Amino acid sequence: MKALVAAAVLPAVLLMIYVYRKDKVEKEPANLIIKLVIFGGLTVISAIILELFGSWVLGKFYDDGELTYKLVENFIVVAGVEEGGKYFVLKRKTWNSPEFNYSYDAVVYSVAVSLGFATIENILYVLTGGFTVAVVRALLSVPGHAVFAVYMGYYYGVAKKASVNGRISAEETNRTMAYIVPVILHGFYDFCLSMDSGKFVGIFLLFDVLMVISAAKKVNKLSANDAPLAEQPYYNEYM
Repeated sequence: MKALVAAAVLPAVLLMIYVYRKDKVEKEPANLIIKLVIFGGLTVISAIILELFGSWVLGKFYDDGELTYKLVENFIVVAGVEEGGKYFVLKRKTWNSPEFNYSYDAVVYSVAVSLGFATIENILYVLTGGFTVAVVRALLSVPGHAVFAVYMGYYYGVAKKASVNGRISAEETNRTMAYIVPVILHGFYDFCLSMDSGKFVGIFLLFDVLMVISAAKKVNKLSANDAPLAEQPYYNEYM
């Protein structure tokens, strides 16, 4: 049991350390990061409840083998709910925090929340599936959640910069993007796996590799260009 839990937790810990160490200018306080991880993990509860309800409602209208069912389930019921829960915690716990004063902070916060969710989710899967599931999820699912979080954090950070500069419209647009972009990435990720097709497995693997490389480059760039939000002119660099 302990070994399985450790195998489930380790990937998230390593990814969190990687992202945290990239915060080279002003490290975020450990108590804030721990709080974000905990509250991110708690969103698993709401996700389970809402996803069960959403799947039940969806099943009233479509057969689970239909394309429409798979699209709605993956993009709205699963991705929409899970990324919505993460964004709710992120916004609630950090937007007005005095610690949120550098551009890269947004990525650290978002990844902390997302990996909190991924850790609890991973424990639940690994305890029932064993080490094989632990290995697969360590290579795919946990990094996937981290990648979604990088994009959420990126747009969230741009929104905060816009807010500091008094650009209300740009703030609202980028806060929306901070939710929509991860939902699209997460939904497509899950949709490919749900199709149970060799062609879609190939598409998924290519998508996963490109997504991880892109997110890693974005983390490096944001880390290298980190600066106080109050001293940065507003800019918007989509994707």
